[in-house]
Amino acid sequence: MSRPDTAPAKPGPLAAVLRPIRGRLALAAVLAGLGSMLTLVPLAGIAHIAGIVSTGPDLFGPDISATGQTGIWQAVIVSVVGMFAGMALISAGELTAHLADNHITHHLRLAAARRLARVPLGWFTDRASGDVKQAMQDDIATLHSLTAHFYTAMGRATGAILVSVVYLFALDWRMAILSLLPFPGFFLFLRHAMKTSAANMPAFAAGMRRIDSATVEFIGGIPVVKAFGTTGRAHGGYRAAVDAFAAAFVEVTRPLVAAMAHAHALIAPVTVLGVVLAFGTLFAGMGWMAPLEVLPFALVAPGICAPLLLLHTLLHDLGHATSAAGRLQALLETPVPAPVAADRWRIPAGHDVRFEAVSYAYGDGRQALSGVSFTLEPGTVTAVVGPSGAGKSTLARLLLRFFDPDHGRITLGGVDLRDMETAQLYRRIGFVLQEVRLIHASLHDNIALGRPSASRQEVEQAARAANIHARILALPRGYASVIGEDAQLSAGEAQRVSIARAMLIDPPVLVLDEATAAADVRSEVAIQDAMSRFAQGRTVMVIAHRLDTVMHADRILVLEDGAIVEEGTHGQLLARNGPYARLWASGGYEVSGTQGDPSC
Repeated sequence: MSRPDTAPAKPGPLAAVLRPIRGRLALAAVLAGLGSMLTLVPLAGIAHIAGIVSTGPDLFGPDISATGQTGIWQAVIVSVVGMFAGMALISAGELTAHLADNHITHHLRLAAARRLARVPLGWFTDRASGDVKQAMQDDIATLHSLTAHFYTAMGRATGAILVSVVYLFALDWRMAILSLLPFPGFFLFLRHAMKTSAANMPAFAAGMRRIDSATVEFIGGIPVVKAFGTTGRAHGGYRAAVDAFAAAFVEVTRPLVAAMAHAHALIAPVTVLGVVLAFGTLFAGMGWMAPLEVLPFALVAPGICAPLLLLHTLLHDLGHATSAAGRLQALLETPVPAPVAADRWRIPAGHDVRFEAVSYAYGDGRQALSGVSFTLEPGTVTAVVGPSGAGKSTLARLLLRFFDPDHGRITLGGVDLRDMETAQLYRRIGFVLQEVRLIHASLHDNIALGRPSASRQEVEQAARAANIHARILALPRGYASVIGEDAQLSAGEAQRVSIARAMLIDPPVLVLDEATAAADVRSEVAIQDAMSRFAQGRTVMVIAHRLDTVMHADRILVLEDGAIVEEGTHGQLLARNGPYARLWASGGYEVSGTQGDPSC
């Protein structure tokens, strides 16, 4: 009977990430292990010299034969050569590991940057910047510790333990077994500690979650607590969570600390030395070995303690590196749109925008748009309104290719957006969204982000048009002021910088997604004035959350549950007494807030 075919096992994240340097890391570990073995040669040399010296009272006296003196010098030379050769091999291993680390770090950073350059823009809106930073910076730094130090340290520890055990068994297998008795005891205590701790870990994790929730609630509710004088209840809830966590922490750590203390005491060098001397004295008294033959065991056995503890620490840290590799691999395997060959890129023949039976669903299966079709005529203003969650901002993000439709297509000048080069798309479609993104750079560079070759005069002209020029000049270094350092801008001022950025590109199509949502009254007037001038003569799509801001639009589209239910001018829609009229009658605002809702 034929055996069923089995798919090859997929390598773990750590093995997958480190595959390009696997051979070099293995070589580094072997070099470090051999070097560690050679650095222990002087201990054997000392025992050998002691054996020679025991035949006479004076190291170089007449009772030491010429052969004995030659043996002493040979032992010294071999010890010195072994020590320096071992140090050289360890250094070679460290150098190999660091070169491999430099290679993989460079490779991972470039691979991550290339992948992030290809993922849809919507991928970033679904993730906090801290998540991306953790993968690209923190996790790569964690892997640096692994590749540069872990394998060589593992090689040194393993080499030292291996050569020590082999050497002791070569001398006397009975004494070797007894000398190594504390080490199995260490693993028994360690296993017991881990088992006991694991039993209490669910309560510990639950306590962590409770204290996290209580902390968020306590800090977030401070204004209400102060206003209504309910400090006792608020503090009581937080204090109860802290007390519960402290109790769970004690339950987890008490057996762990006691067992680990016993385990470490068992393999302390003085403990191992005591065991060696006790059994050595017994063996010498029974005539099984000479007293001097105990010396190698007293020199070598206690030296196993340090590399064994190092191995334990290294294996514990390996879990963090595995988690980091998993996050990095997930980033490197992030799905990206299929690339379009350069010879298939098409140039739009005009600036009309068409949505043709466009549907889109989010990753959780929630349908955001269903069969939406409309056209943005050149030189007109089209407003999109509707209750929160209707899919308005999803329309804008599809037009900007934050993500692509699941069904249907969007065209610009007759060309599917998926067949356009990204740079060509963003030269033709400008956008000002609610979420303002300014980079850590000068204000000049922030405004010129879409046109790095723009002159200072062109940047200032765009800033004037966006009503932000005077504010920039008031900063300590003007346009050279750096965001986050000597340029601290309000939400409305940051929005005007983003408007200046869009103006500098001078796109024929403009997408506005409630650019004044986070602005104060004074900034809102300045932003509205800037956008009114900017929109003149362009094809504009406005995502509106306040109906009074779009009542003069050429056409208004009303969305409900991801579908267009009405369209027309402000007067026409009011006359129909339909969904738009109901929204207007409710005060001209959405049914609910839109902040933080990606489907609005």
